[in-house]
Amino acid sequence: MEIVILGAGGHGRAVCEAARDAGFSPRGFLDARAPLPAMLNLPVLGDEAAHDGGPLLIALGGNAMRLAAAARLGCALPVLLHPSVVRARSAEVAEGAVIMPRVVLGALVRVGRLALVNTGAIIEHDVVLEAGAHVAPGAVLCGGVRVGERALIGAGAVIAPNVVIGADAVVAAGAAVMADVPPAGRVGGVPARALF
Repeated sequence: MEIVILGAGGHGRAVCEAARDAGFSPRGFLDARAPLPAMLNLPVLGDEAAHDGGPLLIALGGNAMRLAAAARLGCALPVLLHPSVVRARSAEVAEGAVIMPRVVLGALVRVGRLALVNTGAIIEHDVVLEAGAHVAPGAVLCGGVRVGERALIGAGAVIAPNVVIGADAVVAAGAAVMADVPPAGRVGGVPARALF
């Protein structure tokens, strides 16, 4: 499938490589602030106005930015599932989600629309990632965790079983989260505590 990638920054380039590995044929990037006129042997086609309405991979690191771009552009949002992903048959992945290399998706996992699960993350059984959530590289979500819309789980963080991470919350890199985090909460450390 031919696709265009929205976002030509570092994350966009990583998504481009993963898309090629997954059998997509990227035609180029859309980015108003692209650092170069071409990257990875693909042109920067222009800003969002250059989008022709075809399928799009949204490669913006900001969780709210991904959701807002999808609302503006209203086009097909394919799932990007890297071929190295270990996925239980019962795991569900919604449109526009990006699942990067070496991710594990356990039994009955639900990955929401435009969620991002980054390299090497482990998402255990019965986890729910709501729309626009981001699990950064190497994070581990134990069974039954729920991550709210637009929440960020930092690189290498560990979330204990059945913990709820509220919408727009941020879990710092390397944190060990043993208790629920409220919406828009900020936690870090081992064990994790509120950050002010």
